[in-house]
Amino acid sequence: MAFSKQDRRQKIRKRIRKDISGTQSRPRLVVFRSNKEIYAQIVDDVEGKTLAAASSRDKDVTSAEGNKIDKATLVGKNLAEKALKAGIETISFDRGGYLYHGRVKSLADGAREGGLKF
Repeated sequence: MAFSKQDRRQKIRKRIRKDISGTQSRPRLVVFRSNKEIYAQIVDDVEGKTLAAASSRDKDVTSAEGNKIDKATLVGKNLAEKALKAGIETISFDRGGYLYHGRVKSLADGAREGGLKF
């Protein structure tokens, strides 16, 4: 029985989520990647609240020049800026079942450049 790409990603995602969960002191950075856009949010799983969010659909990112990888880096920097304003410095990274390269990696690098530790 062959799995589709979505089935494979969901399987990996469940395996990751067994170990990673966001707490008040160390929330979880979640990544969702569609074909065109990339979305990221910082979540406290204990309370079930989103503490900060950013996406490639934000005005300052859509107006920026560059390819999708460049925009993913900007999303990471924007998210780090919002997180630092909310008092969040350390996070755990949840790649959401995506491979850690390309846009997912550049988002993580942008968040690190912005000042987040993980």
